[in-house]
Amino acid sequence: MDFEILKQQIEDAAKKAFLEVYEKHGAEEIYSFALYSDEGAMTVCPAANTIKVLEPADEDDALYYKYEPAEWTYEMEGADKEFNEICTLLRTELSQHDDDDQWFEGFQAKLYSTCIEVLEKLKNENFFTKITGKDIFLIFTVSDYEFEMEELKNSIVRLNDNEYRSEYLNWMATWGN
Repeated sequence: MDFEILKQQIEDAAKKAFLEVYEKHGAEEIYSFALYSDEGAMTVCPAANTIKVLEPADEDDALYYKYEPAEWTYEMEGADKEFNEICTLLRTELSQHDDDDQWFEGFQAKLYSTCIEVLEKLKNENFFTKITGKDIFLIFTVSDYEFEMEELKNSIVRLNDNEYRSEYLNWMATWGN
């Protein structure tokens, strides 16, 4: 698989998804955008959330709902055709390497790093800020998968040089306590 081509496809789909969500829900104050995958590296999907739909959770859960893409309202919304095509490509590639665990681990790692690179590129181009006029919290996550704490921390630092970064990192420091 040519990951440079895939990277461009993910970037184009991410831009389109964000623009579609912003067009429909921009008045709700979008504060976050994510790309996420699954442990089997078969999907890449977008997610977004807005200030208006943040669930009024009790104090202990508020940051979880704010920063966990699986809990966001606009999950898998935007650029449906483009993300479906990406997922089809991933599944096709995976089906050609069914029993090769070493190949899979490299493929999975490359897919995850590609998604982070796309988000970082869009951040560095001020893509989200130009549209919303505000800083946006960015994250890459994987459903039913736990990143090493240091790896997650590094990606949060890479993707966020705004007030969300320190709030997220302070929240991370409470995990397991």
